[in-house]
Amino acid sequence: MSQKSSIGPQRSAVANVDEALARFDDTPLFMKSLPEDDTDNVALSALQSLVHEGTPDEIAQNFKEQANEYFKGKRFREAMGFYKQGIEAKPDDKTLLVVLLCNLAACNLELKNYGSVLRDCSKAISIDDKCAKAFYRSALALLALDRVDEALDCCTRCLVFDPDNSGIKSVHDKALKAKQDKETRERSRQERIRREEEDRKILAAAYQARNIIDMPKPDGSSNPYQPHWDPEDSSKSTLVIPVFFLYPQYATSDIVTEFVETTPFAAHLEVMFPPQAPPPEWDQNREYVDGKLSVYAMTRRKRLFKVGKNMTLLDIYKAVEAKVGEPKDGLELKDGCLTFVVLPKGTAVEKNWVEEFKANKDNRI
Repeated sequence: MSQKSSIGPQRSAVANVDEALARFDDTPLFMKSLPEDDTDNVALSALQSLVHEGTPDEIAQNFKEQANEYFKGKRFREAMGFYKQGIEAKPDDKTLLVVLLCNLAACNLELKNYGSVLRDCSKAISIDDKCAKAFYRSALALLALDRVDEALDCCTRCLVFDPDNSGIKSVHDKALKAKQDKETRERSRQERIRREEEDRKILAAAYQARNIIDMPKPDGSSNPYQPHWDPEDSSKSTLVIPVFFLYPQYATSDIVTEFVETTPFAAHLEVMFPPQAPPPEWDQNREYVDGKLSVYAMTRRKRLFKVGKNMTLLDIYKAVEAKVGEPKDGLELKDGCLTFVVLPKGTAVEKNWVEEFKANKDNRI
């Protein structure tokens, strides 16, 4: 026999259900709860003494009927309370108990309490292992929780004894599509991870060939600018690297986010410090002008190299290479950036900085 696909008791056709339910709230027979205090209302007094009288089946049936009215009015929390009271009455009629559990699951499904749906339906299935509504609502909850394989299993079990159930078939189709989509996403994720790992290995090999020593942050964070291959070079042989220019005289810096390693330093200095342009705010003495600057590269082993204005990063890589037999050395790539110091050429500032650098180097040895 085919099971209906609705997720709860049949909806009411009454035009204004809320109004009807509001009247029920003030009608002793349909009150959501009865006052515990003494009352002069004869009907209430009678109900207070009779609410738990009768057989467990009669009590549970009364609670179910009240709950159904609230469910039809989409007042799911109130309906849930009555279904629970019906279950707590412990009816002997197992069919009635299963209905109460399934209807309670329907309320929880509407309220997106998916864990409760699964518990309600599990209890129903333990009483009636061919309760299609319990399997249907379990499958919907599992699908909402992205437990796709379990949702498919629910549908498959139900279709064994109810093969024409349109609701179960519909959920089965949704679960099958969700499974396929999930598998597609997982394949894409794995492929992305594989490509990223391959790119990391290629980049690590490129660093090694260039005498670049990568020094990522210990916490794993990174700045938004990272070394990458020049998109205009399809052979993936030219790196673009973020470069910091430090001005220790004023404790400030600039960053060139896209420094192509084949570009001479002069190309950037001309743009940053054109002779005819106003100086940067921090250049109090107007000393930082293209053609009058010295650029220094520092290695991991604290060696200092003066960079010629027409040199490129490729030239620097070769210049800083350790001699045969000496410990490995190179430029430090800190947080994805190379760093160079810029100073006014031939000034006391430059001389003092170089001397201080060398003195500190000797102290570290």
